[in-house]
Order: sequence, then C-alpha cells, then structure tokens
Amino acid sequence: MTAKKIAVLGASGYTGADAVRLLSRHPHAEITVLTANTHAGKAMDAVFPHFFPLDLPMLTEWESVDWRTLDAAVCALPHGTTQEIIATVLRANPAIKVLDMSADFRLRDMATYAQWYGHAHRAPELQDEAVYGLTEFYRSDIAAARLVACPGCYPTAALLALVPLVKAGLIDAHDLVIDAKSGVTGSGRGLKQASLLAEAGEGLSPYSVGTHRHAPEIEQEIGVAADTEVTVNFTPHLIPMARGELCTCHVRLIGASADDLRAALDEAYRDEPFVHVAKKGVMPQTQNVRGSNHVQIGVFADRIKGRAIVIVTLDNLVKGSAGQAIQNMNLIFGWPETTGLEQIALFP
Repeated sequence: MTAKKIAVLGASGYTGADAVRLLSRHPHAEITVLTANTHAGKAMDAVFPHFFPLDLPMLTEWESVDWRTLDAAVCALPHGTTQEIIATVLRANPAIKVLDMSADFRLRDMATYAQWYGHAHRAPELQDEAVYGLTEFYRSDIAAARLVACPGCYPTAALLALVPLVKAGLIDAHDLVIDAKSGVTGSGRGLKQASLLAEAGEGLSPYSVGTHRHAPEIEQEIGVAADTEVTVNFTPHLIPMARGELCTCHVRLIGASADDLRAALDEAYRDEPFVHVAKKGVMPQTQNVRGSNHVQIGVFADRIKGRAIVIVTLDNLVKGSAGQAIQNMNLIFGWPETTGLEQIALFP
C-alpha cells in the first residue's frame, strides 16, 4: 500500500507534536511536511528533543508549502488564524483532506462562533461542509468528508459520557453539571504565567468559570441528541500534571438507576475500540489512559435520590486531539480505525 503524504501544521505545539509522535509509527502515513512559522528552519528535535531518533522533515513556514503534493493535513494551529489558512490550503489542493484540531469549524452557527470567539468567522463558505469529528457519533459523515472539525478534549470527554444517556431519555438534558479537570498541556505551549511550575504546581485552579469556549460546543451536540436547546453547567480546572483529563458529570435521572445508565453506555460502546465502560465500582483514573487513545467511563449512584454521577477520563493530547484526528484520518482513507493508535496507557 502506497503511503499517504501528510503535513502537520503547527508541529511546534503540544497537539502537533503528539500528532507527529503517533504518525511516525503509522504504517500508511509518510510525514512529508512540518510547519511552525516561529521555528522555521529548525530540526524537529531542536524544538522537541524526544524526536531525536526520527528522520523528520525540517520545520518550515506554511506559506512555502506546495499543498498540491499532499494527501492530508493535520492542523494543530490556534483558533482564529486556522480558518484562513485552511481556506488557502483547500484552494491550492481541493482534494486534500484536512483534520483540524482547532475550534474554528466546530460550531455550526456562525453567530455563536462570533459571540464566543470575538470575531466573525473568516471562512464561512467552508463551515457547511465541515463535519464534527467525534468519531463514535459521526463515523459515516467523517468517512466522506474533506474537512473534519475534530472536537476539543473537554467536549470529547463530556459528550462520550452523556450523549447516549440523553438520547436514551435516561437523564435530564436540562440539568447537567460537568466538573472538568485537565493537565497543563491543554493550555498550549506558549509562555503563560498560570502554567509555570511555581504557579500551577501543588495546586488546583478553576479557570474561565462560566465563560469557557467549549461550553457551546458541548451544548450544540447535547442539543442535537435531545432535539432541543440546552445549557450546561461546565467548569474547567487546571491540574498540575502534563497530560490527562477527567470530567465528573452530575446528572438527574429520568425513571432510571445508575445501573441503567451503565447498561445503556455499555450497549452504546460495546463494539467501539477506544471507549470502555468500567465495571460497577471501578473508578476511572487518568493514569489508566495516559498516552493512549482510550476512554474510560464509570457510573455511580449519587447519595442524592434521583441523581447519578458519570465519570469519564481520556488523554487530552490523544483522544482529546491528535489521536482523534488520526482516528478520523483512518476512516477517510479506508484503513482500520485503530491503525497507528493501538498503544495502551503508559503506566506508571
């Protein structure tokens, strides 16, 4: 099988680097282009020393790339700038497949995008064709897509835990409390005071309380499942560790028990290679999925009558970003969905 030529845009960031890590061992992918405008001209191992064993292309500016030679682009650029760059890439090569890990094409409503991201969408002509890339829910659409908007780490975790339960009518879609915690790589590699060891270490910090940009993404997809507009209570926190994510979701039951929720999730994900429902009493933990594309979900009865607690964990850089992009790329090219993603968690 001839390998597909792949570009990673934004390869000097954490999600871009994890895409390189995973693609470097993908049997059908050839990493042909790595872009990082601020590090153009450098070797990849000069930016991320752990890549020293690999023969990778030099980092370059995205403007200098001949996109006509490529089969796919995994985009790990920040929101805002991504729209115009992807539009340029698709004009240069209409046949290229784009796996975008930014938020730029995830929100279907342009007014909602402008409200939460502070500016009008800069490539609205592409939004209608963008497919929301949560693999387990939109598999057939992703397989036929040219532009896939891979969801963020928080929405991926929360939606995998809650959407099947909302669809089954087992929980109240209008009473969802999502207490979310993520490692510091979720805030990117740029220098930020809140991410410094002295600031983030030995502490737990809430941030963007009531204003986090992933909230409308979660509401969009739960609204699709519930067939009505919903508003969720979503609060993220920064955990003093490099990678990992855990969401504790508090739900109101509708004529159901915690055991019913577990059974419904087990049925929904019975044939999924990466989403696993823990047995009764087994506690999901970030260390169970670290470095892998796997997701673990557990369900527990709340001591408050009529409520339950759904806990979900994933690696924010893998299933929460780069792994999901590669899972979607596998679908598009007709490869087994697990290709290049078979590794289990790194523990301890």
